[in-house]
Amino acid sequence: MVALGHASTSPLTLTEILLFCAAASRGTASAFLIGDLPMGSYESSDVQAVDSAVRMVKEGGVESVKLEGGRDMAGRVAAIARAGIPVLAHVGLTPQRQSALGGFRVQGKTAAGAVDVLRDALAVQEAGAWGVVLEAVPEEVAGLITRRLSVPTVGIGAGKECSGQVLVQMDMAGNFPPGRYLPKFVKRYGDVWSEASKAIGEYKREVKERSYPEKEHTYEMKQEEFEKFRELAESVL
Repeated sequence: MVALGHASTSPLTLTEILLFCAAASRGTASAFLIGDLPMGSYESSDVQAVDSAVRMVKEGGVESVKLEGGRDMAGRVAAIARAGIPVLAHVGLTPQRQSALGGFRVQGKTAAGAVDVLRDALAVQEAGAWGVVLEAVPEEVAGLITRRLSVPTVGIGAGKECSGQVLVQMDMAGNFPPGRYLPKFVKRYGDVWSEASKAIGEYKREVKERSYPEKEHTYEMKQEEFEKFRELAESVL
């Protein structure tokens, strides 16, 4: 969504996700790589979910897949887990369903809403998920759910009581243009966009001034070879 400039995660296809996963897989030798199943790749049936997960492993090079949904997707979690592929579940704010949720809104802000998130988390754990992403839920709710589960939780906008944390790399590194909306939970640890823009601007200036490339950036040819080339070039039509 962020890297390709989409307003939501919904337009992403399995083919696109596979390209990203394969690139990430080539760049690591030891990380436990998790690929996010995109909207439309697992909802229709257990068969579709397993087929998509298998492609993620075989073509994307991941060790695990993640999918969004709680009690309603517990069957998909179980089917993929039975196929021998580790599953990370995702409850609370589920970005692929943000339209049905009224937008990117915090979930579990009421007692009843928090119980729903807890029930979703327990259901996917029971279905075989090795962990649960908790997105955009109050810190107290995430803490209680984490203590109730026997599997780890990964928080994103869910406070520090989760077992681990996740942020979008482009968000946390500041690799986006000025004025872009950022969720409340995003902390920017760098300013990659400004540094990249500065570098590109300097490059443009030096090219126009012809101060780049300098001698140190060019390849040399022996003078006698160049003289021979110049003579030969006269006869080349």
